[in-house]
Amino acid sequence: MTARALHAAGLPAPIPNVPGVADPPPAGPADPNRRWLRPAHYAARPRLHPWEIPTLVVVILATILGYGAVIALVATGTLDQLLLGTLVFPVLLYVIRGLTYASPRVNGVQMTPTQFPDGHRMVVEAAARFGLEYVPDAYVVLGNGAINAFASGHGFRRFVVVYSDLFEVGGAARDPQALEFIIGHEVGHIAAGHTSYWRQLSTIVGMNIPVLGAALSRAQEYSADNYGYYARPAGVPGAIGVLAAGKYMLSAVDLDQFADRATHERGFFPFLTNAMSSHPVLTWRAAALRDRSRPGAMLLRPRRIVRGVGSGNVVAVPPPPHPAGVAPGSLPNGIEPPPRF
Repeated sequence: MTARALHAAGLPAPIPNVPGVADPPPAGPADPNRRWLRPAHYAARPRLHPWEIPTLVVVILATILGYGAVIALVATGTLDQLLLGTLVFPVLLYVIRGLTYASPRVNGVQMTPTQFPDGHRMVVEAAARFGLEYVPDAYVVLGNGAINAFASGHGFRRFVVVYSDLFEVGGAARDPQALEFIIGHEVGHIAAGHTSYWRQLSTIVGMNIPVLGAALSRAQEYSADNYGYYARPAGVPGAIGVLAAGKYMLSAVDLDQFADRATHERGFFPFLTNAMSSHPVLTWRAAALRDRSRPGAMLLRPRRIVRGVGSGNVVAVPPPPHPAGVAPGSLPNGIEPPPRF
C-alpha cells in the first residue's frame, strides 16, 4: 500500500527511507552540468562487513575446539576441575547479561515519549527502519564525562544505553544528527544479531584469542556503522567529532582532514594498535564512513585519499600535504616541524 492509502485506512505511514540515499532521479530535463549518482554499495540498505561472517565462523570453531580440548583433558583425568568451569560458562554469561540489563532499569532514565523524547523517537524510527519486530528499551545513564553507548540483551529483551553526556541539560540532543547516527549504530547491533545470547556463548572462547577476537569485534563495529549511516548519514561528522574530541569540541573536527590521516599515519605500531583494538581506530573508521563504495579497512590502512561527491560515492584526489605540515621557514626562531618518515 502507498503512504496515501495507509493514511486513508487509518494506518501509520511507514518510516521514510534515508534522505538523499534512495531518492529517485529528478524529474524533468537533465542538467548537462550535473548527473544523478546511484547510492554507493555501502550507502544503501545496511550490509554486514564482508569479514564478519567468515571471522565469526573461525571464532565459533575456535570456541568449539576450546570446549573440546577441555572435555578431552577431563576425559583423560588431566584437569578435572576444568569441567566445572566449562559448565559454568553458560550460566555465568546469563547472569552477566541479566545484571547488565538490570543496572539501567534501576539506575537509568528510560527514554519515553515524555522523557528524552528526541532519543525515544530515534530509537523507534531506527527499529522500524531496520525491520525489528519490537522497539528495544532505551535508557540514559550518568556519563560523568564519558562518551559512550552500547546495546545488549537478556532473554528476549533487547536494549540500548546512552550516556548522558550525549544530551544537553533538559534532554535536548547535544548534536541531534550525531546522536541519531550513534543510536542507529547501537540499534544496528541488535538488528545484526550481535546481542544474541547464543552468539555470545558460541564465541566466548574465540573472542578472547588476541587479534582474532578483536578482528571479529571490529568487523561487527563496521557493520553497525553501516546501520548508523543508513539511519542518519549527515550524523557522521558529528559522531566522529564527539568520539575523537569530546562533546564540546566536536564541531572543530574536520572530517576530511581527520579521515586523510588514516592514509598519512603509517608504520608498524599504528597497524598493531588497530589489530589489537576491539573497535576500528577512529581515523580508519572516519575514512570508511566517508567512502561508502567499499568496506572499512580491517588490517591494512586505506591507501586512497578521496572526497565525497554525493550518495556515499567518492573520487580519488591527489594526496594533499600532511595536515600538520607548514611552509619552510614559517616557524619562529628557526625551529623545524617534526620529521616524518
